[in-house]
Amino acid sequence: MASSAIDHFVAITVFLAATLLFIGLFNQTIQPAIIYQRNRSVATKTSDLLDNILLNPGKPITWGQTNDAPIVFGLQDPEFTQYRISPYSLMRLQSSIGQPVYYSMTGQTYSNITMGFGQSLLVPFNECINYTAASKLLGVNGTFGFSLTLTPIVTVSISEKQTNPLTLEVNVVGAGSPLGYATVSYCFMLVDGKDGAYPSYSIEYGEAIADNTGKAILLFPDFNSETQSYVMIAYAHLNGLMGVGYYEHVRYTQNYVVPFISDFETGEVLLAHSWDVHQGANPAAIHYNATFVILSEDLTLREMPLDSSTGKIVGKLNYGQDPKFAYQKLTINTHNPGILIISYSKSAVESGVVLMPWGISSLAFPVSFGGNQETQEWVATDMRQVLINGVAYQAKLAGWSLEGYQVIT
Repeated sequence: MASSAIDHFVAITVFLAATLLFIGLFNQTIQPAIIYQRNRSVATKTSDLLDNILLNPGKPITWGQTNDAPIVFGLQDPEFTQYRISPYSLMRLQSSIGQPVYYSMTGQTYSNITMGFGQSLLVPFNECINYTAASKLLGVNGTFGFSLTLTPIVTVSISEKQTNPLTLEVNVVGAGSPLGYATVSYCFMLVDGKDGAYPSYSIEYGEAIADNTGKAILLFPDFNSETQSYVMIAYAHLNGLMGVGYYEHVRYTQNYVVPFISDFETGEVLLAHSWDVHQGANPAAIHYNATFVILSEDLTLREMPLDSSTGKIVGKLNYGQDPKFAYQKLTINTHNPGILIISYSKSAVESGVVLMPWGISSLAFPVSFGGNQETQEWVATDMRQVLINGVAYQAKLAGWSLEGYQVIT
């Protein structure tokens, strides 16, 4: 009888051990399958979300050109279909690239995209769409995180080969290879500083054809490197692909003009003195001259008249010491994408140029918007090729689950 009980006990023990072993093995097998399924679901969600963002303009459809917050989030250009993106809606996205900028004269903090000295886009936070608001409008807040980046496909790089005579080399590169025989349309602004007065400038427009390696050489014999500043802006296009590049030669950087977008709907821009924004050494009064150029339908650059509250496009800035000259206003009275070019000077030999895009693609600024993917366990990505006012970009969306999961061992 005792032997039978022992046999039963051993049998039960073996059965339980086998059952536990089977459960463990099954658990190790099923957990990766579950995670794979969840990851696949995240990848599908990422692809669907990217199309949802790129293939609808949002509501109202012109929210990128107003100061109102959208009630439906989308970035498609309302005047087109397919993967054509609004250059203005992108301007209103709170950037995750640069550090925010505070401007004491308005008491506001600005979203910041800066691509180097004198190449910036500063938009007030109260007119930006932030990541949280976009997530709520897309219906993914708290369950799904994302990061959207848009990067130009065509790179147009400009370098100075020599200064006497001024010789510039333009190199056009597409997706991994030179864009041979591309047409290069350019705008060359030459700036002469003045003592106690706004600078003068001359603009030369032209075209050139790149060689089979994507290279074009441009010659400007009137440039004087001892006294003059200049900026070169070049658009390169071939077979539906277009890119933008720019290069500045600046003689004076201690004091300069910083443009802030003030009102999207009216096109109002504030021109601030750099010392009131970034501080610095040796603050001094400067004078400026503002110009606006657009890319016309024949893909050439043309100057367009500006309007301002004073009827002028020239003025003086004096780092907040004199409230009358703390900042000035001007109005870009068009919703055609273009470039605001502001020349400035302290003296006859101290001058410079700053640029601001009106429409994100005008200077091929990249866009980065959304959450931080660096700390996520698993991230899915998907990409689309898009056009932003004719400029070719690659749109990439990274997505991840916020629910949290892991393998159980």
